[in-house]
Amino acid sequence: MYTHETKIRVRYGETDQMGYMYYGNYAELYEVGRVEMLRSLGMTYRSMEESGVIMPVLEMYCKYHKPALYDEEIRVKVILDKKPGVKMHLKYEFFDEQGTLIHEGETTLAFIDSKRNRPCLPPAEFQNKLKKYFE
Repeated sequence: MYTHETKIRVRYGETDQMGYMYYGNYAELYEVGRVEMLRSLGMTYRSMEESGVIMPVLEMYCKYHKPALYDEEIRVKVILDKKPGVKMHLKYEFFDEQGTLIHEGETTLAFIDSKRNRPCLPPAEFQNKLKKYFE
């Protein structure tokens, strides 16, 4: 299993009149968490794309427990609990400043060979970086 946490402050433009983060912005924070998780492994989305692999989202699930509030710093925890194959399943947990779980989500992404537009395995470099977490 591999986990990574990123801290993000809820900006004014991401909220509604009640000061709650707009529900659609949670999916954007999933992406921020994924990007930073890859960075923590020494990878980037750009390097994946340059290697000829794109990663579209196939499925997304989310559950709202409490709202993320304007100007609050939240922790976005990304959990990769299964070794990726042609698909990668990620879980997300958002925590408020008091450490309370406020949101949970999941995404499933596919690894797609961008030249053939067909499913493929993740790049070898990515697989090698994850190997020690799934032995």
